[in-house]
Amino acid sequence: MRKYLISIAAMLAMLTASAQNEKYVNMFLGTSGDHGQMSPAAAVPFGAIAVGPDSSPNSHVGYDYAVETVSGVSINRVSGVGCSGTGCNLSVKPALPGDVLKIVKGSEVAYPGYYATAFDNGVKGEFTATKNMAVERYTFPSEGRRLLYVDFSASVDKNNVSSEYKVESANLITGHVNSPTACSKGSYRLYFNFEVDSDFKVVESNPTNAVLEFAADVEQVEVRIAVSAVSQEAADDIAVDWSDKSFDKLLKEARQQWREKLNQIQVKGSTEDQRTIFYTLLYRVYLSPMDVTTNDGRYKATDGKIYKADGFNYYSSWSMWDSFRTKFPLLTIVEPEAMSDIVMSLLHQYRTGKANWATPHESVPTVRTEHSGVVILDAWKKGIRNVDLKVGYEGLKREAAKDLLYRTPDQRLESSYDLWALGQIAELVGEKEDAKMYSAKADSLFDATWPTEFMTIRDDFVKMRGNGLYQGTRWQYRWAAPHCFDKMIALVGKETLAEQIDYFFKNDLFNQGNEPDIHTPLLYNVFGNPEGSQRLVRDLLTKEDMVHRYGGNAEYPTPFVGRAFQNKLDGFAPEMDEDDGTMSAWYVFCSMGFYPVVVGDNTYEMVSPLYDKVKIRSGANTVTIRTVGRKSADDLIRSIEIDGKPMEGYTLSHDVFLKDSKITIRY
Repeated sequence: MRKYLISIAAMLAMLTASAQNEKYVNMFLGTSGDHGQMSPAAAVPFGAIAVGPDSSPNSHVGYDYAVETVSGVSINRVSGVGCSGTGCNLSVKPALPGDVLKIVKGSEVAYPGYYATAFDNGVKGEFTATKNMAVERYTFPSEGRRLLYVDFSASVDKNNVSSEYKVESANLITGHVNSPTACSKGSYRLYFNFEVDSDFKVVESNPTNAVLEFAADVEQVEVRIAVSAVSQEAADDIAVDWSDKSFDKLLKEARQQWREKLNQIQVKGSTEDQRTIFYTLLYRVYLSPMDVTTNDGRYKATDGKIYKADGFNYYSSWSMWDSFRTKFPLLTIVEPEAMSDIVMSLLHQYRTGKANWATPHESVPTVRTEHSGVVILDAWKKGIRNVDLKVGYEGLKREAAKDLLYRTPDQRLESSYDLWALGQIAELVGEKEDAKMYSAKADSLFDATWPTEFMTIRDDFVKMRGNGLYQGTRWQYRWAAPHCFDKMIALVGKETLAEQIDYFFKNDLFNQGNEPDIHTPLLYNVFGNPEGSQRLVRDLLTKEDMVHRYGGNAEYPTPFVGRAFQNKLDGFAPEMDEDDGTMSAWYVFCSMGFYPVVVGDNTYEMVSPLYDKVKIRSGANTVTIRTVGRKSADDLIRSIEIDGKPMEGYTLSHDVFLKDSKITIRY
C-alpha cells in the first residue's frame, strides 16, 4: 500500500510542477453516461493503445464513470463512436473471473499518458502506454491471493470474436485475437506478446481465457502487452524494444509526447474552465488515427497483405464520415508532417482496396472511411505536397463507380461532394477528361437534389428519426453541400439564403449533436451577415440558455437547454457522441475564431475567438491571432489585419499558415 501511495504522490507532484498545457486536460470530461462516450485510458498521440478499465455494463468506449463495476482493463478503444463501439481487447482483471470488481471512486487519477485507480479488493492499478504496447502495473494488498484473470477474447462488440494463445514460459504468453470493427462491418487481427515481470502459474484456463496466480511474496507485477497487426514476430520485437525502460521512464516519455502536442497551440485571456475544455478536446483530437507501422517499416494493408511503407508511416483507424469535417483539417494545420503520412496512408488504402466502412483486414479498431477523397484534396489544397496522388487515383475512381450512394437526398448531396473532390484530384493528376466528367456529375447530382423552394417547419422537414435520411433532417441536409454554396446563391440569391439560415436558427432547427449541419453557424458569414455568425458561435460556446432540439439520432423528448460543451463528467449534450475527435475539433476551431466551412478548399470563415491571444505552431511556422480593443464578449469585429495589412471580408486563406503570420482582430 505504502509503495503505491508513494508512486501516486510522485506522479501528482510531477503533474503539479508542470506549467504546461497538459495540466488543463480533464481526462474525465464526457466520460459519464451518454454525454460524449469518452474514456480516461492511458495513450500516446496517434498510438494504437488506450489502456484503461471497462465498465460492466460498458459504454461504446468501454468506460463509464457512473458505473463502478468493471469487467477488467483492456488495451484499446475508439472515442465516442456508434453502434456498440470497437476495441476493448485483451482484458486483464486482478481478480477471479466470477468476482465482482469495483473501482473505488475518489481514487482515480488520470492525465495524458497515465491512468491509475484503486479497486475494492485492495489491488491498485497504474497504466501507461507506448505507441503499440500497454504497460500495466498492479500492486496487491498484503493479504489474499495474487491473481490476474486474462480474457484473450475480450471485445466491446461480442460478435465474431476469436482468439488463440500459448503459454510460452512462466512469464510469457503469445497469441492473437480477431475482433470486429465498429458495427461489425469489418475485422482486425492483433498478434500479442503478453509478458509479466514475475513468474506465474496458470491455475484455470480454457481456449479463450486464463487465470494467472503469483507467489504470495509478490507485492507488485508489471504486465506489458505488445501488439502488432503484422505478425507474432513483430509483436515480440516491440516487447524487446522497450524491455530496458521502466514503467516510470515510459510514463515520462508518454507525458513528453503529450506536452509537445498540447503546446502546439497556446491560448491566453479566457477563463480556466474554457482553457480546460479547449485543451481536453485538443487532446482528444490526437487519439487517432493510429500509426500501425512496424519498426522496420511494414504494415498490413486492407487486402490482407504485408507491405513496406516507402518514405512514410502507415496510419489506420478512421471515423471519416464524421471526422473529415473538422479533425483532419485541424491536423493539417498543427501536424502537417503527420498529415502527409495520413494522406499517403489513405491513398495506399485506395490502392489496396477500401470499403465505405471497413474491410476484413484492418490493422486496428476502426469505423468508416467515406469522404476520404475530400480529406486528400483538402490537405493538398493546404500545402501538403509530399504525397503521390496517383497512388490512389484508380481506387478513387473505383469507389466513384461502385461505392458512392445515390438512393436518398442526403446520399446524393454527399456523393456530389465526393465527386466534386474527385474531379479536382483528376485535374491534379492530369486526367482532364475525367475531371470534366466527375465535376459535371457532381453538379448534376446537386442540381437534381437541392430544393430551391423555401422549406417550413412542417413535420416532414424537421423530423429526424424515420425520415429516410441518415442522422439528419431535411432542413439540416439543406446545407450539407458546402462545395455548392456558389450554386445555391446563383439559384435563389444570397439575401434569400441569409433569411433562410436565420429562420433555421430562430426555430431551433440546428443540431449540435450530429455532424451533417455542424458548419451551419458559420453560414451567416457566407450569406453576407458576419455579425450573425459572430453572435451565434459565441452563444453556442458560452451561453447557458441555448436550446437544443435534436440529439445524436432523434429529437429529444424535451429540448436540452444549455451549453453542448462543458467541463463536467457529463460534458457533452445528451446523446452527443464525441465521434473520434470530430466534435472536439469543432470546439477547438470555433473557439480559436475560424472554421473550415468547405473542406477541400483552402479557406476558413472567421468569427470572434474566445481568447485574447492564440498562438498556433504549424510545422516550422507560427501564426498568432490577437484581439485589440475588445471590451466585452458581445463586441463585434470591426476589421481584420494580416501582417498589418487590411483583410477584405471574413474569409481567411490557409496561406497564412504557410509562413509566420500575425492576425489582428480589431473591435
